[in-house]
Amino acid sequence: MRYRVEVHADAHTRLKAMAEDVQRGLGERPRSLPPKYFYDAAGSRLFEQITRLPEYYLTRAEEALLDALAPALMRELAPRDLVELGSGFSLKTRRLLAARGGTVLRYTPVDVDETTVAASAERLLAEDPTLHVHAVVGDFERHLVHVPAPNGRRLVLFLGSTIGNLDAPARQALLGQVRGLLRRGDRLLLGVDLVKDPAVLEAAYNDAAGVTAKFNRNILRVVNRGLGADFRPEGFRHHAWYNAPASRIEMHLIADTPQTVYVRALDLTVRLEPSEGIWTESSYKFTWASTRAMLEAAGLRLDAWHPDGPGRFALALAAPRSRTGAVRPAA
Repeated sequence: MRYRVEVHADAHTRLKAMAEDVQRGLGERPRSLPPKYFYDAAGSRLFEQITRLPEYYLTRAEEALLDALAPALMRELAPRDLVELGSGFSLKTRRLLAARGGTVLRYTPVDVDETTVAASAERLLAEDPTLHVHAVVGDFERHLVHVPAPNGRRLVLFLGSTIGNLDAPARQALLGQVRGLLRRGDRLLLGVDLVKDPAVLEAAYNDAAGVTAKFNRNILRVVNRGLGADFRPEGFRHHAWYNAPASRIEMHLIADTPQTVYVRALDLTVRLEPSEGIWTESSYKFTWASTRAMLEAAGLRLDAWHPDGPGRFALALAAPRSRTGAVRPAA
């Protein structure tokens, strides 16, 4: 059997998690909603549009790096086990799979959407007769324990600078879990967006076509549908700015007028004053030094650093350190 799937986050589980997140986020100040809820079908389509916008350099920069690095990377690491966090449609992964030279490999995508995982697996298996897929449908912050034991040298992928959507404690917790997936000779390939001119960063989140604004407001439609809320998305304006001391872009939805929102599933009433915001995303930006420190705090060492030419984006290759703190020798 070339395709196997384990489901650890069905619709009921996801709604329960959403209820807990929304209760916590809207019940405190500043109000907030987790960015994971951007991605229903409409949100995924909008994000795909964002990746093609002239202002949004991240996807193009990462894809160019993968094109340049994949042949040597797959030849030198020779993985037999590929695990990807937040795999989506596995579009970038295909570059690495194609570069491995036809050797047998098991691919483990970890993603919350079973439909997307299944569609991606069907396409990959049709293209590649030596590939096996063992999918884990779940939240990568909660369900990495269900990733199967390695069947050879492992490469873990966490691309797209998704790591930047997590605050420091959550980053350390997740990377600690990733460290637990790695043995001697295994590696993590991590995508990180870099600190740069604030004008470039802010333009990427305030595109002229307004697609990011639509994407941001869509999170309210997701909550409306999932929890029976009555947000009026058109009553909120998109606001994104670079918080330089914190090295992060912040995305907010700002109420233009007083808003009273009722979330039926929680029996929760939320009152927002004019100009009060809901914080929907943080996107942290990194340097070589901050990436190295983040990895070391999780028991990993920075093995290689690959920035793009303009210094906008980087791929970091990391290896596990031993539990005593000594660096493990390369296999």
